Amino acid sequence: MTSRPVDFGEYADDAAELAQRLDRPIDDVLDEIRSHHQEMSATHNQTVLRQWHGLGRWMLRGYDRLVDEERLADLRALDRGHSLVFLISHRSYLDEWVFPSALVELGLRTPFGFAGANLDFFPLGTIARRTGIVHIRRATGDIPVYKLALRTFIRRLVADRSNMIWSIEGGRSRTGKLRPPRMGLLRYVADAVEEQRGSDVLLVPVSILYDQLPTHEVEKITAEARGQGKTPENVRWFFGYLRGLRRRLGRVYVDFGEPIELRSRLRELKQNDAAETTAIERIAVEVSHRINRATPVAPTAVVCIALLAADRALTLDEVLETVEPLADYLHARNWQTAGAANLTDRATVRRALQDLVKTGVLSSFRGDTTVWGIRPSQHLVAAVYRNSAIHALIERAIVEVALEGASATDPAGSTTLDDALRLRDLLKFEFFFAGRTEFTAALQTELDLITGATIGLRSVDGDAAACLDRLDLFVAPLMLRPFIDAYAVVAYQLAELGGSTEFDEGWFMERCLAVGHQWALQGRNASAESTSAEMFQTALRLVRHLGLLDDAQPDLELRRKAFRREIEAIQDRIGQLSRRAAERRTP
Repeated sequence: MTSRPVDFGEYADDAAELAQRLDRPIDDVLDEIRSHHQEMSATHNQTVLRQWHGLGRWMLRGYDRLVDEERLADLRALDRGHSLVFLISHRSYLDEWVFPSALVELGLRTPFGFAGANLDFFPLGTIARRTGIVHIRRATGDIPVYKLALRTFIRRLVADRSNMIWSIEGGRSRTGKLRPPRMGLLRYVADAVEEQRGSDVLLVPVSILYDQLPTHEVEKITAEARGQGKTPENVRWFFGYLRGLRRRLGRVYVDFGEPIELRSRLRELKQNDAAETTAIERIAVEVSHRINRATPVAPTAVVCIALLAADRALTLDEVLETVEPLADYLHARNWQTAGAANLTDRATVRRALQDLVKTGVLSSFRGDTTVWGIRPSQHLVAAVYRNSAIHALIERAIVEVALEGASATDPAGSTTLDDALRLRDLLKFEFFFAGRTEFTAALQTELDLITGATIGLRSVDGDAAACLDRLDLFVAPLMLRPFIDAYAVVAYQLAELGGSTEFDEGWFMERCLAVGHQWALQGRNASAESTSAEMFQTALRLVRHLGLLDDAQPDLELRRKAFRREIEAIQDRIGQLSRRAAERRTP
């Protein structure tokens, strides 16, 4: 199958309008669109596809692939009548060989995949194009003709009911958790659905999770998180990547979230609010939330949670002692574990520890007994694996921080629910939360699990300290602190600007990286993990959203200082929770 050429008559009006706006001859614009469409063209050559999937099997020889075939069978029944748009979490370059081949093997139509133009180099790009890969440019803001060409290209794919696949994040995760969604391609698909009466598009959230990533890839990811520039991909890079795939790395899991019927969801949002202008953003967040809900917790993640929490070497019994309440919690939440693993099984946990030793993330030492610890340079790698489970624990962490605030002698008039909802607002660019009503219900479920009873969120304030005393597992210090520490660096650096309206983002990020490194060395931040360019960028999104870079807003200096105090107060609460956890561990 080939991506069918776009009929110029379908976009003649759009091209004419753009030519007029750009003050360019219409023929020049049409010629440029033709050139871009040629650049985007892709085919499904069966001979090349067989060779491509054969290469994938060889590259994935270090993994066992576990696909939720039952959910995929349900999608097969919808395949002929719909355009299925698979929106994946992007963990590794290997994703391209993990998932699309599973679709074909289980009888679904081969999708057209969208990938960054950075991978369009000879011979990889030439071969990939014959497997249905469409290479697109990432930065198109100053190329309006290219944007029109891409929009019309996707319109044709939707009209043909072609299946498509791309990363909702737009790039690989640098921290181990899902990144903020990129809306461009999704917006073009939605436009096509609204323009074409007969088009039926299902958005299918897809979770891809690895026990461990290729060692050289995860090290590159963590280096980029520290602020190191991204190295360009080329033939030399690709062969080096292939050489690094020899090691046994466990399993890769492919799971599916509940699909979203795009046309009906768009209609529903607009019926509820005729002036709805954020429908695409809301749908993108909903897809991301469903990806997280479909992502299981792997033994690798819980082992790293235990060792990062202890910050010292542990025996197997000590690891199990930390993991057991976490496993009980996940069971109570009915949260799936990767491969249905029993997280309290000694053999399962021992194997996860041993596998991490083989890849150099952990070290082991045998004296009277064997102890395992994180290698000095591998804390960020361990954090990547830990963060792959953070979506399952973030609501619990928020409840803990809110309860800690309510247990203070002077809670400043706020309630547990008020504080929890405020934390949700502060972290909404970092994590994917359900809608406000559903989120509040989830908080109530967390409180019920903590108390073993039903105490309303609005009436728990007086019992907050007693609730915390019941806990045998404190999640917030383990999962939330690195992000709040990173936000504290940004808040500090922002307050240092005073009321200045001049803002140089490059300089600001350099200062944040330097201050973050200093604070980690001083112990002011819990670890070097919070010195992350990716976390700083997300904090900056929040800062912009709050108007703290907007010189049109009054009292800029005062509001920046207030933001810093607010983040520091959350840091203090997490620190107190950490002390509570330490007291529980003390015999």
